[in-house]
Amino acid sequence: MSQPSSLALEVVPVTAFAQNCSILWDRRSRHAVVVDPGGDVPRLLQVIADRNLTVDAIILTHGHLDHAGGADALRKALSERQGGEAVPLIGPDARDQFLLESITQQAARFGVEGMHDAHVDRFVTDGERLELLGHEFRVLHVPGHTPGHVVFFNPQTRFAFVGDTLFQGSVGRTDFPYGDADVLKEAIVRQLLPLGDDVTILPGHGPTTTIGAERQGNLFLR
Repeated sequence: MSQPSSLALEVVPVTAFAQNCSILWDRRSRHAVVVDPGGDVPRLLQVIADRNLTVDAIILTHGHLDHAGGADALRKALSERQGGEAVPLIGPDARDQFLLESITQQAARFGVEGMHDAHVDRFVTDGERLELLGHEFRVLHVPGHTPGHVVFFNPQTRFAFVGDTLFQGSVGRTDFPYGDADVLKEAIVRQLLPLGDDVTILPGHGPTTTIGAERQGNLFLR
């Protein structure tokens, strides 16, 4: 994340899927946003408590269980901890609603316990701008991995949460009935690459990388 910025980021890999749940907060106010809480909710709650954070919102890039399976449980626990005021659960695009409503079923197929359907307060749309922690986050619709997958880009820090669209040296899986490799590549080229080579991206799995590094070295984009 570019400096200077009042924002701090901690990435907490969760569940056997090693999914990057992100906790982003303002160092001064101690207010935070949680991105893609796929599970291991007690662990996430401990990190939040240890950092003395108040969570303003939970946001989701897409509807797969490893990204959203802990969202409802985390929201409930945080709402109770923070005086009873409900923590909003936001995103992804509405085209992923069928996935959010089948997380329990998805988890059963994988033999995973403790994951539940996610009930968002509202979906987001391409081009929308969210005001979070005093920063603007632009919503970019990047389908192909899932129909309603979105990316959250903060132009001030030149940083983006890209979920399972673009990885270091790879791209998101498209071997689902609703996946489409051509659609994903086109969306990455149209939505992500124009953000600029200096933009740091945090994928849903694995290490951070940059748009520039992937433009030059990612074989899936050629």
